[in-house]
Amino acid sequence: MPDQPPEQSQNLTLYVGTAGMSVWFSRDLGETWERPYSESGMYLETRVWALSTHPSRPGEVFAGTDSGIYRWREAEQRWTHLPGPLDTTCTWTLARRKDDPNVIVAGTQPAALYRSDDGGVNWRQLPAQFATECIFVHQPRVTQAIFDPEQPDTLWAGVEIDAIHRSRDGGNSWDRLDQGLISGDVHGVTVVRTPAGRVLFATTNKGLHRSDDEGESWQMQTLDSPWQYTRSVGARADGDGTLFLTNGNGPPGSTGRLLRSRDYGATWQNAGLPGETNSTPWCFASDASAPQIMFTVTNLGELYRSLDGGDSWTKLKREFGEVRALAIGVAAGA
Repeated sequence: MPDQPPEQSQNLTLYVGTAGMSVWFSRDLGETWERPYSESGMYLETRVWALSTHPSRPGEVFAGTDSGIYRWREAEQRWTHLPGPLDTTCTWTLARRKDDPNVIVAGTQPAALYRSDDGGVNWRQLPAQFATECIFVHQPRVTQAIFDPEQPDTLWAGVEIDAIHRSRDGGNSWDRLDQGLISGDVHGVTVVRTPAGRVLFATTNKGLHRSDDEGESWQMQTLDSPWQYTRSVGARADGDGTLFLTNGNGPPGSTGRLLRSRDYGATWQNAGLPGETNSTPWCFASDASAPQIMFTVTNLGELYRSLDGGDSWTKLKREFGEVRALAIGVAAGA
């Protein structure tokens, strides 16, 4: 591992969203941490399910919680609650449009999708229809929603438990896509541009799935791993074909692996987190301003850092309780 982080790392802030301890901030790549107290605008023991930063808004992060949407601005040094229909739901996922940070989509439990076109001031519920009951989590939830990186009017949503949903018109109409899925318990979805075309990946409780036809059909991609449970999947921020996948023996699980692909998801290998994890790796983060700096965290709070794009990893001293979200943002003024 490199002895020194890249110079641009001085401009990064790492955010960790916890289930009961609000949001923690690190401005030195995870070496030290701080948590704004309740007087900053967010209750100190808030459950945080989702975090979102945007490259055009340095020093800003949005948090989806069990009591609505909150916005942190570094210049103000406080959380601002953005009141609206999300106040009475748990916000499980947040996505911001690449070319317009004011356009935000939020996914909730009970399963619903909301859209804001003014930075979270006003919200409207999108006409997506989801299942209303779930044997595992009682009320289905939207575990991930994303704007398509190449088609900004296309939205993808994974629902636990109700398969994958796609909108081609910014959320005004939706199609449910489940052909070939061996489980409708969808945790994550991502779109990857490969030399041969576009590929979609979806993670489920029973395995990783791949689609080569824009989600119309899916095939399970068996992993060379003791477990097929998968949670998060996505590309490193430089887009060079390196993907990462969190894999373990369940939620929260007692052990797991971070997997890496160097060939756009065709094959997967153990990324080599040191030691044995205390639970399933849950999510990971990298930022386009410094893509060689990466973090991943387990569901029960073990944090790992890579300074070489995922070639090697260090377990950091700081451990949290239950973690649900991880994000990297560029500092204000950077």
